[in-house]
Amino acid sequence: MQKITGIDIQKHDQSNRIIKISLENDIIDKLIFPFNKFDLTALELKPFTRFTLAKSLDDLTDNKLSELMNSIIRDRSTGCFIIGPKNITAKINDTFLVKLSTALAHLIGVPNHDAMAGTYVKDVTDWLIMTKIDEQNVEGGETAMLHLDDWEHCDDLYNDPVGRQNFVWGSPKSKNIDYKVEHPVFSTDKEGRPTISYIDQFPEPQNMDQGNFLQRLSDGLEESKNKIITKLPVGFSVIANNYFWLHGRKPFKENKELSRELLRIRGSFFVN
Repeated sequence: MQKITGIDIQKHDQSNRIIKISLENDIIDKLIFPFNKFDLTALELKPFTRFTLAKSLDDLTDNKLSELMNSIIRDRSTGCFIIGPKNITAKINDTFLVKLSTALAHLIGVPNHDAMAGTYVKDVTDWLIMTKIDEQNVEGGETAMLHLDDWEHCDDLYNDPVGRQNFVWGSPKSKNIDYKVEHPVFSTDKEGRPTISYIDQFPEPQNMDQGNFLQRLSDGLEESKNKIITKLPVGFSVIANNYFWLHGRKPFKENKELSRELLRIRGSFFVN
């Protein structure tokens, strides 16, 4: 594993495809001052300040953190890492975690949906970030991840012509998005390997073939024995390549006192 001062880098204890990156206290302490220069309103109204946060973080590692992150997320054999403070201290609150997530996002690309503006655009989603800001009185709800190359049903569904048809994709009313897009479920990358673009709440099948295909897809994901089930710690983000990682969560055990806050950021890679 690569060595970066102030950062602990290990393979995840449940999968060699996922890398765990822990930020030591020294890195966190040195972020407090630059992060305090901008409140969340400034980050929302002045998008360039988000790159300032990203540079503050990367400078602390001599630009090695951004190199590591990009090497992982663009690599088909991995394509996923979790990252966060090694120790949660009083200095780390929800505002700090939003700023940290924003900085991380801007080291790998440009968000097309972020917490600052709360808006979506019709850009391609290359990667996604999910940060656990807080949770209280939670049982269940573990993160479920599945790499496309480990999915037992991938070849069968990828080779079905229906999966290459254009599907209509909308959004739940809660997302406040009034437009729809069209694209297939499966595509092929430059090396001829399958890629996927799928969110189970969004497709709007237009015929029986599409409806039945989506049911088979959903069943195949639920039945997979190769899902990685893990508890994402509070303060950590999971960052994954959107073309060959699928993600979800296990059900929560009902609890009226349950409280959970999750930040999602989606975006596209920088174009060199």
